[in-house]
Amino acid sequence: MNKLLATLIATLFAGAAFAQAPVTVAPAASVTVATPAVVKAEAKADKSVAAAVKSEAKVDAKADAKVEKSAMTSAEKKTAAHAKADKAKAKAHAKVDKADADDKTKAMASSDKAHAKADAKADKAVIKADAKTDKVKVQAVADKAVAKSETAAVKAETKADVKAATGK
Repeated sequence: MNKLLATLIATLFAGAAFAQAPVTVAPAASVTVATPAVVKAEAKADKSVAAAVKSEAKVDAKADAKVEKSAMTSAEKKTAAHAKADKAKAKAHAKVDKADADDKTKAMASSDKAHAKADAKADKAVIKADAKTDKVKVQAVADKAVAKSETAAVKAETKADVKAATGK
């Protein structure tokens, strides 16, 4: 939750700073005159880029939140699996303790099987939980990359629009 909050606050400050920063257009070979069309194109470009950056930050925050939620769920599932295994092991130990002297060996063998089965089941649950978390992490990285790509595309489009407006 702290990462999410920090990301949102950082995005707020970055968005505010970006919105205040003037867009500088590299001068062409000749001096360009700031015609109304150029000014309008620059304003539109600023607005589009700011929206794209904001959208990218939102996607990043959402992806991070999904990863954090998945990690928490995974930890809960792991804890539950280990608790269930411990409970099964305790039950097997109780059977060994209650067994007669003649049946102790058989009960101990049965207990060992129960231990192995409980451990295997817990390991399987842990592996599945980790795999699901890893899948969410990979999807989050992909979502972030797509958002970054879309922001770069918007920046390129607005740069082209401003350049086209200077030719009018």
